[in-house]
Amino acid sequence: MVWSDRPTSACLGTCCGPGGGTVAALLTRRSLLVAGAAGLATTGVLTGSFPWMNAITSAAAPDPVTRVDRVFSAARGKDVDLVTILPAELPTKNLPMCVLLHGLHGDARGAAPTGLARVLAAGVSAGTLPPFGFVAVDGGNNYWHENHVGDNVMGMLLEEVPHWLRERGLGAPFAAAGVSMGGFGALLYARRRNELGRPLSAVAAISPGLLMSWREMSTRRAFKNTQEWASLDPLRNVDKLGSVPVGIWCGTEDHFIEGTRKFIRLASPEIGFTGPGTHGDSFYRTVVPDVLGFLGRHIA
Repeated sequence: MVWSDRPTSACLGTCCGPGGGTVAALLTRRSLLVAGAAGLATTGVLTGSFPWMNAITSAAAPDPVTRVDRVFSAARGKDVDLVTILPAELPTKNLPMCVLLHGLHGDARGAAPTGLARVLAAGVSAGTLPPFGFVAVDGGNNYWHENHVGDNVMGMLLEEVPHWLRERGLGAPFAAAGVSMGGFGALLYARRRNELGRPLSAVAAISPGLLMSWREMSTRRAFKNTQEWASLDPLRNVDKLGSVPVGIWCGTEDHFIEGTRKFIRLASPEIGFTGPGTHGDSFYRTVVPDVLGFLGRHIA
């Protein structure tokens, strides 16, 4: 059983997304009770009170810096976009970075939910968030694994992304986040980092693409067969995440809600929020402050 509140309608301002759109900053104050796999209740409290959000519309608020580079990925055998999102035009030497994974039919340029860059910049400027940034790359539609020989997107994340970040004077990935298919990928990436003895400090999944049946998953054409899917599915490999702190957010009208609720029951994540919303940016953008706060708390 999962207890969760409903977001309040308190709006402290608007924030501009990467594409120039605006979004009401819907903030919440939550007390979350999640039942663990053994039936024992664990409690996590997330306070969604962000006074620094007012700085988003202030003339003094800094502009986030988004850069797009075209790089060659040997792991994928092709050129890909490498997108970095930084909180401001500030010294960024060894800035902690979070891998940000896009959803199905998406790409690096559209990986960030609306408002993420602006909210990050406002939080860092106000001192409420520690400085960190995001890095996104083109990953195709294969649920962030090597579905086709020679297109090793997970190898790109594990081996090439840290190198590309070092070349730009940025720090190695300390965390991972993702939306939809990217949420599945973020959990898989966290597992791989744990298996390599290089565990992440946190992993955040928004409306993760966790499905309950092979019939549904097979339509994505992202796995060769049900055995391959089972071997990679976060729902059936929760223990392989190790002790990495997990945050997960999903709308109750989202078609991935059943899989998300099962993951919350099995994994007892640090944050397991379900609230009104469907599978889309209208829900994603409302949880952006919570996701950033969660990631910021876990910077080593």
